[in-house]
Amino acid sequence: MIIDLARRAHDHNWEMDPITRSLLDTDFYKLLMLQFIWKHFPRTRATFTLINRSSSVHLGEIVSIPRLREQLEATRRLRFRKSELVWLAGNTFYGRRGIFEPAFLEWLEHEFRLSDYELWVQDGQLHLRFEGLWSGTSMWEIYALAQISELRTRAGLKQLSELELDILYARAKTRLWEKMARLRGVPDLSISDFGTRRRHSFLWHEYVVNAMRDTLGESFTGTSNAFLAYKHDFEAIGTNGHELPMAMAALAGSDEELRSSQYRLLELWQQSYQGELLILLPDTFGTTQFLRSAPEWVANWTGQRIDSKDAYVAGDEYITWLERRGRDPRQKRLISSDALDVEQILSLHAYFAGTLENGASPDDFHSAEDFLDANRWLPQRRIRFSAGWGTLLTNDFRNCNPQGSDGFNPVSLVCKLSEVEGRPAVKLSDNYSKAMGDPTEAERYRRVFGLAGVTDSPVLT
Repeated sequence: MIIDLARRAHDHNWEMDPITRSLLDTDFYKLLMLQFIWKHFPRTRATFTLINRSSSVHLGEIVSIPRLREQLEATRRLRFRKSELVWLAGNTFYGRRGIFEPAFLEWLEHEFRLSDYELWVQDGQLHLRFEGLWSGTSMWEIYALAQISELRTRAGLKQLSELELDILYARAKTRLWEKMARLRGVPDLSISDFGTRRRHSFLWHEYVVNAMRDTLGESFTGTSNAFLAYKHDFEAIGTNGHELPMAMAALAGSDEELRSSQYRLLELWQQSYQGELLILLPDTFGTTQFLRSAPEWVANWTGQRIDSKDAYVAGDEYITWLERRGRDPRQKRLISSDALDVEQILSLHAYFAGTLENGASPDDFHSAEDFLDANRWLPQRRIRFSAGWGTLLTNDFRNCNPQGSDGFNPVSLVCKLSEVEGRPAVKLSDNYSKAMGDPTEAERYRRVFGLAGVTDSPVLT
């Protein structure tokens, strides 16, 4: 059934909707990491903190604090449903059944609880902090980000008339269609939805992923959102995130242990998971240093995700690294997930999954037919490329507001691990602007890991 989003907003029914309808309404990788935490770090305490990288947007003056508190409290009361646990237990993920252990699912049903939180406003900005057992704080990340993003959306929708709401969604749908039209029919294209945390709203997110499946067919490989995968029979996509190497590093007792913690994590992860779940995320403290010092067995992992480095540079670096270790890059997976939009997806797909004649650029193409011109497209895969499309898939309302304001433009909001057992957690990233953590500790990390391959670029989403 197609929901009339403009009518729904005009009638203010969204005011009654819980934003997080299910504990599955999160990135699939959070569930995989939660099982890892449950198994290896059941008593470890951790803190997550909200960070607004778009500091010019004063969220504390836009988002209603009572409404946000209502949403957070409603989420704390949620429990995993029997049918959801059956899906986790019996579904096939990445070609394997039984990824989630029965004891873990039993724990989810009877013992899992989200931690308490602190919420306040200072200097116009929202401040949100989750502290407790790591197993009780980790899952807050996606729930909190999606709720704040949607509450900001709801605040903006209240300012529009019914006609203006129709125009807003008509423009957004047209933009979505134009993006999908450029992608439809491109050979061997692989795109998945990574847009839960900064989506416009749950209902728009659901509309988008169904439209992507209907329009792109097999090129749309699935969604990172576990609830939408469960509800609509999508493939659930996701492996691991930055919080794991950040936590391992924070727990390290010396500089040498700090340097080796990123590989110790991989050893623990592959004790729990195999196959397509062995995807490297090497940029937590810098991709170049990670690859340079990686043990030989790391090259056996299935692929790599790029999240903060120029994707062309990072992909070439990974391919060269594999070739020097006698591995065939064409059998590996390269996933790009940083600030993607349709132009970058087409260009990266062409660069890694094929070649273009006559120096043509995918940006020159205005239709799938043009892109597929046999005289300009030569399939020649260098590596199995996939795009994890996030914010600009599920929240591209830029310039769609008929009132002309930028109130629906996406905000670069994150909720990151900040402390582990009272020790500061640090993320350096391949982009200096994305680094976060205690400044003194971050400088120590830079001395230990170095700055090879690190650049300084604007943070988009």
